[in-house]
Amino acid sequence: MAIEIIIGILGGAALGFAVVAFILKRSNDRKTADLNQKSDLALQEARLTAKRLVDEAEMKGEKIVAKAETKHEQIKQRKIQEAQERFNKLRADFETEKAQHKVDLKEREVGIVNLENEFKQKQAEFKRTLENVQLKEQELNTDREAIEKQIKILNKRKEELDAANEQRIKALENISRLSEAEAKDLLLEAVKAKAENDSMALVREILEAARVNAGKEAKKIVIQTIQRMCAEYTIENTVSVFNLDSDDIKGQIIGREGRNIRALEAATGAEIVVDDTPEAIVISSFDPIRREIARLSLKKLVGDGRIHPARIEEVVAKTKKQLEEQIIEIGERTVIELDIHGLPPELVRMVGRMRYRSSYGQNLLKHSIETATLCATMAAELGLNVKQIKLAKRAGLLHDIGKVAEEESELSHALLGMKLCEKHNENAMIINAVGAHHDEIEMDNIISPIVQACDAISGARPGARREILESYLKRINELEELAMSYEGVQKAYAMQAGRELRVIVESEKVTDQYAEELSFMISQKIQDEMQYPGQIRVTVIREKRATAFAR
Repeated sequence: MAIEIIIGILGGAALGFAVVAFILKRSNDRKTADLNQKSDLALQEARLTAKRLVDEAEMKGEKIVAKAETKHEQIKQRKIQEAQERFNKLRADFETEKAQHKVDLKEREVGIVNLENEFKQKQAEFKRTLENVQLKEQELNTDREAIEKQIKILNKRKEELDAANEQRIKALENISRLSEAEAKDLLLEAVKAKAENDSMALVREILEAARVNAGKEAKKIVIQTIQRMCAEYTIENTVSVFNLDSDDIKGQIIGREGRNIRALEAATGAEIVVDDTPEAIVISSFDPIRREIARLSLKKLVGDGRIHPARIEEVVAKTKKQLEEQIIEIGERTVIELDIHGLPPELVRMVGRMRYRSSYGQNLLKHSIETATLCATMAAELGLNVKQIKLAKRAGLLHDIGKVAEEESELSHALLGMKLCEKHNENAMIINAVGAHHDEIEMDNIISPIVQACDAISGARPGARREILESYLKRINELEELAMSYEGVQKAYAMQAGRELRVIVESEKVTDQYAEELSFMISQKIQDEMQYPGQIRVTVIREKRATAFAR
């Protein structure tokens, strides 16, 4: 650029010089001297200007070159530094991987050495066991030879005794004047009578001992089952309160004239309560799955920041799809953890739905998993075979499947679960266990009482379920007072945490037919006037007592 400036200056100077020469030629003689003088001055001035411009151009060129060299050196140093840092990082990573690889190799070597030692120990134990077996086999052969000799001696003695008995029988016949058949009949009658008396006494003793020992053995089995079962936790509620970072977000959620919150309630089916509670929004719905969809949708909307009706509908639709996939995944993970095979996809999905259902604060899925594990443990304690243990575990998982059925039904959850198991061709023992775990149908196999007992163990343990004591006592008292309000009722007792009501009536005032009608009337009144979980069994007891005095 400096050279171009110099060339331009020189060209301008040459052009000016030509112009001056041309003017000098055409000027008159009178002004020739002045013009020559002026031209010299102009030429001298032009030379000075050209020299100044050339100097300035050279200075600018030197500055530009120096600046370029400085910038080039900076770039060069930065690239060298980046290359050095990258090299150091790669070297550090290589050293780390190398050290980790050495640690892994050392651990593998230790593991191989341990396996070799364990194998040697097992080999030595096997040799000792084999030697013991060979010694026992030799002892058995020796015992067998001795027993064969004794058998020969016994057979010889038996023949001698038989001959002696025949002689004695003949002598007795001569003395008693009875034949052998007649004497045998008399002897058998006497022995039979004595045996009957002894057997009756023995049966009574066995029954009494069985009654005493049965309770102890049952308690022992239940205690051992509970001790072997270790649940991580028993209570897990579905979250119904959505926490906010700031109360300013409440306005965005409500929207202009409440359009956002109306759109959210319409899309999820849950009620969104925005009140004065600081940094919190309450999500209310009888369906836990709807509540969870609303919570997850709110979480996405608040995190994204774009809250308007169209966006709300889009987010809710995506959340429903994701939650459905999550439900299936939860069901599949549960059956895999419990080692249950061949469960139909629809039942797997319903197992996943248990995650969002609770009873008295106890999560239904955790309760079912715990019941399944307890069933398998108790079946093993009772000495059942492997197939029965697997059926008990499967029945324990499915026993409350009726609580998450999507279709509406007037049946109890036990009977509805039984229908679902029949629909999906489950084993007959599992179907009976599911339907009978609340005594609504008769039990016909060993699995059913195991499921009933383990369901009670899981729900009755301290901390497993939650209910306010005052409301519970109030409900129990109301239940007994309701039964006592009927004429002829002598006593009423609420049993099994309010799940059964036993009504004792006066036999003089209540007939057998009226007792049946009374149980129906009491159950209908309970159904119409009270609120209670599950179902209540009403049992009316009428006892006739006859008393007389001997004077």
